[in-house]
Amino acid sequence: MDILLDLHDDLVFDRMWAALLPVSAFTTASSNAAGLYSNASHVPLPSSHLSAWSHLISHIPHPPLPDDLLTSPLVASETVASAWPRDYLPRQIISLFILTWVGIHALYFIFAGLSYKYIFNHEMMKHPRFLKNQVKLEIESSMRAFPGMTLLTLPWFVGEVRGYSKLYKNVDEYGWGYLLFSVLFFLVFTDYCIYWIHRWEHHPLLYKWLHKPHHKWIIPTPFSSHAFHPLDGYAQSLPYHIFIYLFPMHQKLYLGVFVFVNFWSILIHDSDMITGHPLETIINGPAHHTLHHIYFTVNYGQYFTWADRMGKSYRQPLSELDPMNEIRAAEAKKAKEALGKDQ
Repeated sequence: MDILLDLHDDLVFDRMWAALLPVSAFTTASSNAAGLYSNASHVPLPSSHLSAWSHLISHIPHPPLPDDLLTSPLVASETVASAWPRDYLPRQIISLFILTWVGIHALYFIFAGLSYKYIFNHEMMKHPRFLKNQVKLEIESSMRAFPGMTLLTLPWFVGEVRGYSKLYKNVDEYGWGYLLFSVLFFLVFTDYCIYWIHRWEHHPLLYKWLHKPHHKWIIPTPFSSHAFHPLDGYAQSLPYHIFIYLFPMHQKLYLGVFVFVNFWSILIHDSDMITGHPLETIINGPAHHTLHHIYFTVNYGQYFTWADRMGKSYRQPLSELDPMNEIRAAEAKKAKEALGKDQ
């Protein structure tokens, strides 16, 4: 997250914070006309000489201002400085919230939208258990979940940008071998943790109020991928954040796999029941997760099938379990009934 925060500080946040909380609002002597801050006087100008906004924000807490900001002709420079520097904790918290909130919406609508248009079989919407206006309801559920999930996730991102995680920048610190190994390690670690978190969420004490809202979508679409109770979505994301506080990972690689796991979560909700491919017994794909939504207590895993096999919750996707069979049967029944009426 520190990579994205630095990038957006350069592109957006430096200008935004300089406009919202400029140094000029916190200096004890200013000249609005020339934009200069004199070191010779420490007598504040009357409030009438300050803008209403500057007067309003002048009481907001801020770190000590460096002398060079108080004595330099700031307006003459290209970028007016903010009284909240990049490493100031309140600024980081707010910037990260904005970045995370906007980012999750972008990932959701881009990936889910593309999957819905190009991968999802729209014939699935004819299934008897597909809800009326389901896509709209899935999107509304996701929109309600995002603010809470963002707030809950924020402390992990703040800790990351403030250097408390084990993310590293230089590949040479651990070598290329560990870099490649860390990808598989990340997937195996998070898959196993999510398996148990997901399975525990099916316990009667938790299921009804926590996880059942996600199982409302028995025939899911890609837009159901984030349609969780906020605590449910947060709980299943915890292994992704915990991993980098326990084990080293290259920061760019982590950003890449973090985007990937969001994409994968969307992909496995496309109700695809393609069976018979070589990796079917190893990779927990869309067919496996479709069976989970239909039968509830099978295929809890995220990427692989091994945890389900160990936990005796694995169910092999078979063509006879394809929900399209029910659609074809229902259509055949309707056709037969219509033919009988015509006769």
